[in-house]
Amino acid sequence: MAGTRKLGKPTDQRLAMLKTQTTDFLLNGKLVTTEARAKEVKAIVDSVIALAVKEYKNFEEVEVKVKKAKLDSKGKKVTEKVTSKNGKEYLKVVKEEKTEKRQKDLPSRLNARRKIMKKVNKVKGVDLIDKLFNELAPKYEGRNGGYTRILKMEARRGDNADQAILLLV
Repeated sequence: MAGTRKLGKPTDQRLAMLKTQTTDFLLNGKLVTTEARAKEVKAIVDSVIALAVKEYKNFEEVEVKVKKAKLDSKGKKVTEKVTSKNGKEYLKVVKEEKTEKRQKDLPSRLNARRKIMKKVNKVKGVDLIDKLFNELAPKYEGRNGGYTRILKMEARRGDNADQAILLLV
């Protein structure tokens, strides 16, 4: 007896589809799909959110020295003329050193981050894993599971498939 639904697709296609739907759901907070797919995505999303909730406070603040280009009032890099060993002149960007506070993940949070990355696609312009740790995890901190809900809809016109809406609670 299989542990998951086959959804009428070969394994590689099924896993890719579920990964894409999981990503879309976490980005938008809502997903309209068939009932069977919604149940599979719900299991994945609940496990990902539970992992984020468990590990979201597991980091330490670290001061890091950062060298950056010095900027003028217009936002352009400041340069200075420098002479090389062979006598040629060129422009060199002036750098300034600052200390910044950054978050450093502890090993368990780093492992959780990597596990989540296996179940979610990369999205241009959006750091989905940071969204999970910084927005969703604090929201569901006191809750023990049940982060999503499935609402059944009318059957889809054309193939009469049972439709469902997956929502964040």
